[in-house]
Amino acid sequence: MRLFVAIAIPDVVAASLLMLQSGIPGARWQERAQLHLTLRFIGEVDGHRAQAIDDALAAIDAPAFDVKFKGVGEFGGRKPRALWAGVAANESLIHLQRKIETALQRLGLAAEERKFMPHVTLARLKASPRGRVMDFVVARALYESTPFRVDAFGLYSSHLSANGSLYRLERNYPLRG
Repeated sequence: MRLFVAIAIPDVVAASLLMLQSGIPGARWQERAQLHLTLRFIGEVDGHRAQAIDDALAAIDAPAFDVKFKGVGEFGGRKPRALWAGVAANESLIHLQRKIETALQRLGLAAEERKFMPHVTLARLKASPRGRVMDFVVARALYESTPFRVDAFGLYSSHLSANGSLYRLERNYPLRG
């Protein structure tokens, strides 16, 4: 089972993200069902480990909070491989992510090597012209979504298909308030 922890995105915010998607040759745009804010990628685990992860996540106590997407960017530099929408600075989101990371490390999962950079992936890129990618980023630099309430986070499974990954919510974990 391939797992990750994420925050679901409300339909109204997802609609604004989907409206950003155009104009890049070689882009495989994410579909509505693929839009989420990843808090921690876990990877392949067996059923016993999945149960321990579920138990650890269920024990997390953190308050609900508001978040909004702000700005766009790319990963890959000279050879862009993904487009994303960023998240406005948010200490509550960072606090929740740290609690999740700590809980998973206590189970023996290796620490995440990359610094947490909250974002939602808009597209995966394959041989997309760098100039077009930079034009996309500049043209949408002032993007901001409406704020939305985060009152839960979820454990998702990921299944590979011909059209990209398919995600399924395995369990939702409510936040306080």
